[in-house]
Amino acid sequence: MTPQIGFLIVIFILVVILFSSFVSVKQGTIVVITVFGKYRRILAPGLNFKIPFIETIYSKISIQNRSVELEFQAVTFDQANVYFKAMLLYSVLDQQEETIKNVAFKFVDERNLMQALIRTVEGSIRAFVATKRQSEVLILRRDIVEHVKEQLDVILEGWGYHLQDLQLNDITFDEVIMKSMSQVVASNNLKAAAENEGQALLITKTKAAEAEGNAIKISAEAERQASQLRGQGVALFREEVAKGMSVAAKEMQQANMDTSVILFTMWTESIKHFAENSQGNVIFLDGSTDAMQQTMKEMMALNQLHSAPVKK
Repeated sequence: MTPQIGFLIVIFILVVILFSSFVSVKQGTIVVITVFGKYRRILAPGLNFKIPFIETIYSKISIQNRSVELEFQAVTFDQANVYFKAMLLYSVLDQQEETIKNVAFKFVDERNLMQALIRTVEGSIRAFVATKRQSEVLILRRDIVEHVKEQLDVILEGWGYHLQDLQLNDITFDEVIMKSMSQVVASNNLKAAAENEGQALLITKTKAAEAEGNAIKISAEAERQASQLRGQGVALFREEVAKGMSVAAKEMQQANMDTSVILFTMWTESIKHFAENSQGNVIFLDGSTDAMQQTMKEMMALNQLHSAPVKK
């Protein structure tokens, strides 16, 4: 081998060593470095330097949020099966060295971590649901989530993780229970509809009765006022007739004429009024001379009675 080839080989080895000394770490990732299997340090995102052939990359840990879907079953206090579908959102607690060491060395691999995490969440939910009745589970969705987060926060911190969120996307029961729950809801709706209909009918009838009563009151008041006005009209008419007769009688006396002429005129006018406004009704009057003289005598006697002076 010539010296030139040996020199080129040395240059090549140096270039390889130089390039292997630099490590590029992606954003959102932490690299754990070990020396002969023992933890040494961590590398932050960006370009980093490591000792070639001495320091090795043990693992790359993502500090981004991760999610996993869960499906499991629980039993309530009254022995009803509840089926859950949930979404678990978690991440590395922080970027401190101790936290990264826990994440890197607590579990053998990612599969064992997920198994422990899922079983822990399921066990916490099952323990909570076992103390509740079937009818309470659906309205305790938020309480279940808060209970799980409270139980898991301490455990996950020891593993170097933090539970970001737990969403219970679906909570179902056995088909028989779901059918009975639907029947209960339907019967409650029918009951509420019947109560509302009864209240509406009661209100309608009450308002109708109030309206009828008010109408009767208004009609009675109008009738009372009409009767009062009719009575006042009749009284005024009589008063005016009396005044007219009084004036006519005085004028007849001043003219030295018999006042019985007024009574005769009123009698004939009355007969005329009966004839004009009878509208086909039959009125029987004694039109003989004797009947007329008798009527005139009665009217004159009545007039003299009212005009006679009162004795004291």
